[in-house]
Amino acid sequence: MAYTVKELAQISGVSVRTLHFYDEIGLLKPAWCGDNGYRYYEEEQLLLLQQILFYRELGFELKQIQDLLRQSDFDKVEALKSHKKLLLQNKKRMLELLQTVDKTIDKLTRRVTMQDKELFAGFDNKQQKHYDQHVIDRYGSDAKQAIAQRNTTMSKLTPAELAQYNKAYDDLMQEIMQVFKKGLATSSPAVQELVRKHYEWEKLFWLPDCDSYKAQAKMTVEYPYLREYFENLQVGLAQFLAEAMVLFADHELK
Repeated sequence: MAYTVKELAQISGVSVRTLHFYDEIGLLKPAWCGDNGYRYYEEEQLLLLQQILFYRELGFELKQIQDLLRQSDFDKVEALKSHKKLLLQNKKRMLELLQTVDKTIDKLTRRVTMQDKELFAGFDNKQQKHYDQHVIDRYGSDAKQAIAQRNTTMSKLTPAELAQYNKAYDDLMQEIMQVFKKGLATSSPAVQELVRKHYEWEKLFWLPDCDSYKAQAKMTVEYPYLREYFENLQVGLAQFLAEAMVLFADHELK
């Protein structure tokens, strides 16, 4: 069955404007165009659109998706198996976090006993260790020293203090999302002031200099776990924040 752009938008939830854009950049071309100028999409295009949406859910940028789909050895079945594995991992972690939320609500509202260590059930410590090692492997002894400094500082925080710092970070991300949605340039004073706040927050745990702060910016878009975090907040946010951080480092930290 062939679908027009409007029909495909209805069944996929992807806007007509987005489908037009995907066509313009060559990410998803229609199967054919009718004499009336309408674009028509068939099963092959529907499967490709599904792949695009999976990769978007996992935090990939459009250019990265385009490169993946253009590979001569791209295998839809293998890609789906990979998506399934990641989604199952995320599902398990989300279920654990939901249980932690429910238990904490019961603790606060019904005075149900809860061990302190249960407050942190489901948070991905293994993922953090993997991230730390990735940073060390890529950036060497300076990164190792910075991570050690951060871990020492965080080990001295009480759960209440850690929650306070996390809330401050979440609030800051909301502010950054707002200026991103407004379309402000990364070089604008409003954006750079928020990046300054981000830098000051980082200084609570370690002391980034120009090079290490720029390295952190690069990791924001290069490292899948970090990129997924920011892209889940707002598509395009990872690249936006990274560019703003580099500008801040070049102008303020040299």
